Amino acid sequence: MDRRAFLGAGALIALSAGGFVAADGQNLFYSAITEDFPGGILTALEAHTKAVAGEITLIDIRRPDEWAKTGSGEGAHRIDLRIDDFATLVQEAAGGDLNAPIALICARGVRSARTSNQLINAGFTNIIDVREGMLGSAAGSGWLARGLPVVKDS
Repeated sequence: MDRRAFLGAGALIALSAGGFVAADGQNLFYSAITEDFPGGILTALEAHTKAVAGEITLIDIRRPDEWAKTGSGEGAHRIDLRIDDFATLVQEAAGGDLNAPIALICARGVRSARTSNQLINAGFTNIIDVREGMLGSAAGSGWLARGLPVVKDS
């Protein structure tokens, strides 16, 4: 491949990637991979307030290595979404109630949106997505950047 063709291919890739950012700065790729679902949405601050008040069951669905790096939000139950009995453990965390308000948080809101849909399909009726996640996303700055309390392994 000659230099001109190589540069042309690089420019095409850059333009394609640029198409995923709208004029207002919203990341369209996030929208493309994040599913809509019929549940509610909370900011990290709202999720923290409701979790510590006992108004919701907050589930941190990230991996154990992610929990080790950042800790989990205060009041969150840690349940790795990859385990086989994930839905059963979520139901147990919510006191066995499929109608209880359950909020899911991940790193940036992608896994929580997808998992929210899976839980709704499994019979849960009150799933809430914390779309900004622990690290922030187009939906907001995230749990950590907001300075909300975390619980780390000792």
